[in-house]
Amino acid sequence: MIDAGAFLAAHAPAVMPDSFGRQDPVESSESGMTAGGRRGRRLRRSEQHGRSDTARSRFGAAGSHQVDDPHDVDACREAALCLLDAAPRSSGAMRERLAGKGYASDTVEAVVERLEQVHLIDDEAYAESMVRYCVARLMGARGAMAELSRKGVPRPIAARAVDEARERGVFEDAAWELARRYAAKTEGLDLDKRRQRFWSAGGRKGHDPQDLSRIAYELFH
Repeated sequence: MIDAGAFLAAHAPAVMPDSFGRQDPVESSESGMTAGGRRGRRLRRSEQHGRSDTARSRFGAAGSHQVDDPHDVDACREAALCLLDAAPRSSGAMRERLAGKGYASDTVEAVVERLEQVHLIDDEAYAESMVRYCVARLMGARGAMAELSRKGVPRPIAARAVDEARERGVFEDAAWELARRYAAKTEGLDLDKRRQRFWSAGGRKGHDPQDLSRIAYELFH
């Protein structure tokens, strides 16, 4: 007679780990309690660990990146161009990504400087574009400055782009648009609640408290 547990263990489906080496959730949800099922799960875990070890040997430990030659300028430049194909980047963001791939700091600096010379990296144009993006999301000057910093734009360039936008009144216009939207959303509520919700939203988006106070008074008075 064929032993059912041995048959199940021998014919258990292979586990295919996802890109992070985790077990397929369908497989992990199985709850067979037979001896064969337990042996099958041990076998699958062993196979999974074997694949993980192979991946680590090829690509390095999790979270790290390996390059053949950290001082290879041509390879570093090619990596930078691939990153720019995916999306525009600031000089700071590019340095961080290339360093994260394992390239030496002097190699990264040489590549970034060359890309700036040929205007494939332009921090000022990038900062202006990011300010427009922030305004479209109804963010204020403080919020835009934080976003530019997060994107790796040098602080002097970020400050100049934000100051120019502030002088044109674009952040105040964004605050007014935010207020109008919250006025429509909170229509019928108590005035204090309407002001409070607008204030909270404006603060999260980094607007000037003085602008928020003036707009709230004029719109919710």
